Amino acid sequence: MRNYPTIQDIREAQERLKPHVRHTPLLRADKIEKAAGCQLYLKPETLQITGAFKIRGALNKALSLSREEIANGIIATSSGNHAQGLAYAARMLGVRAILVLPVTTPKIKIENTKALGAEVVLFDGDTAARWKRVYEIAEENKYAAVHAFEDPIVMAGQGTIGSEILQDLDDVDTVIVPVGGGGLISGIATAIKETKPSVRVIGAEPALTPKYFYSRLNKERTSLPLKNTIADGLRISVPGQNPYPIIEKYVDEIVLVEDEHIIAGMRALAKDAKLIAEPAASIGIGALLAGSIDVEPDEKVCAVLSGGNWDLCDLAEIYTM
Repeated sequence: MRNYPTIQDIREAQERLKPHVRHTPLLRADKIEKAAGCQLYLKPETLQITGAFKIRGALNKALSLSREEIANGIIATSSGNHAQGLAYAARMLGVRAILVLPVTTPKIKIENTKALGAEVVLFDGDTAARWKRVYEIAEENKYAAVHAFEDPIVMAGQGTIGSEILQDLDDVDTVIVPVGGGGLISGIATAIKETKPSVRVIGAEPALTPKYFYSRLNKERTSLPLKNTIADGLRISVPGQNPYPIIEKYVDEIVLVEDEHIIAGMRALAKDAKLIAEPAASIGIGALLAGSIDVEPDEKVCAVLSGGNWDLCDLAEIYTM
């Protein structure tokens, strides 16, 4: 099996997902443009059915599996949004879903996952340890494991976001994408670069978890100590094995964003765009506001807002800091 998605995989994913997910709108962020220094458009996956882009990849994978493969159930680990996407897919297909979540997962993401009918197992360990446990449980019970960012079919599902951006703004100049495990930007970059190579694709990564940034500098996958960042959805210590070469091939630049600028991005989205976005989703706006990305006033820039699944009380505390 290939370890990367093709443009054909992404086109097939679009057709497969069309009846089940939202083609989220492209919104002009007029009030943020002066501070951002460009013509700014937002791709708000915060408005997706489960509140985040992850449903695209999870559902694309689940729909690609045979009934026999998912008969006993599907399993994964996640910081919360992939869990909700997979739980939704399992409910739609009438199969069991088991999600292994970190003990640090925001309460609302745990509650939302359970509300979709999934069984939640809380686990105290890093991403690698959690996936090890997932594969152990999967083997014991003959569950189908759905990786959040290593699976090319999952990446293809996320890549449909890139296709939608080109469909709705065919003269876009730059697309900014949050970088966690790398599945989202791998899919989007594939869709964009294999359709319109002139479009610049930029990854925005928390300064406290700069695994792809330093891997690019070191010219090899580099593991770093895991530090806490407000962008919990992007908190991973080592680049994905399959996303890494895709990102090296298609992503033009990776920028680091401090937590204070991520918070500034959240506030700008709430105040000026009337969009509630979790920290991971706000990182692209934070990068623009911090001046981390070189842009021109007439440049058409699209920032992907990956999700909005954070507790409103926690968000309110940030907004009033």
